[in-house]
Amino acid sequence: MRFLLDAEQREFARSLDGLLASSDTPAAVRSWAAGDHAPGRALWARLSEAGVFALAVPQRHGGLGPLPLDLAVAFTELGRHAVPGPLVETVAAAALLDRLGDPDAAAAHLPGIASGKTVAALCLTALGPYALDADAADTVLVVDGDVLRAGAAPGPVQPSADPARRLSRPSSGGTVLARGPAVASAAAHAADVAALATAAQSLGLGRALLARTVEYVKRRTQFGVPVGSFQAVKHRLADTLIALEFAEPLVHGAALALAAGSPEAGRDVAAAKATAGEAAHRAARTALQLHGAVGYTDELDLSLWIRKARPLRDAWGTPAACRARVLAA
Repeated sequence: MRFLLDAEQREFARSLDGLLASSDTPAAVRSWAAGDHAPGRALWARLSEAGVFALAVPQRHGGLGPLPLDLAVAFTELGRHAVPGPLVETVAAAALLDRLGDPDAAAAHLPGIASGKTVAALCLTALGPYALDADAADTVLVVDGDVLRAGAAPGPVQPSADPARRLSRPSSGGTVLARGPAVASAAAHAADVAALATAAQSLGLGRALLARTVEYVKRRTQFGVPVGSFQAVKHRLADTLIALEFAEPLVHGAALALAAGSPEAGRDVAAAKATAGEAAHRAARTALQLHGAVGYTDELDLSLWIRKARPLRDAWGTPAACRARVLAA
């Protein structure tokens, strides 16, 4: 199996990196955390023009996919730039509606997701009672057992380790879109897509934290020399890099397994999610330690990345749950 990206995928990653680097994502993150969604929605529109959300939607509904590997490429860049919003949940909702096989439900939501006009929040109650950014979503989908509902009202926003991850418990209302075994099967597939996208986000987040930390230790001096010249600092950074390098082929391999419909795709996704989440968390701890006291300040943009690492590690499958799934496969 070939895990290397082709030239087109590498160019797609570079184009997204350039787009996001010029978009002042830290300001969008801070506004999103304060409940002002306008800058984040403007950024969402630019991402949709680049085709990010269309990657999760089949061509018959105005999309380009589903293309799991390209989706992983995109979400690595979204994580690298700490883009706010229910990005994962929107593409997972697209995967659920596509797999469900209900033409009316698909026609009602998928074209809007592909075009970027529909922001979706998704709650699978088997995995937890909360939906991310339901207050900012155009539609809230809830799967409770074998019942899929749409239009549930978001509850109050709950405190979060990452202020830009606005969690709320959807109401029990809404319209029933479908019920039966097909719903449970589609929800399981959507959870795998969400876990893969979150793993890719973690990978990009970890790489951004490492790059910023390397740059900082080259400039910060102690005893008249850069702290990056200290052996202990070099070892810490090398361990972080190795963890991220090890995670990347697992993320790409899981995407290829999903694309091929492999019966072992769930196991591969779980392995990628655990490994990438732990690697990003390691990168966050390294960044915090090597930046010293300045790393704790909210004013430093780096804090926006650091505070995402643990929530992403645990979202859509904690490391313990993912490891248990790998062992049970």
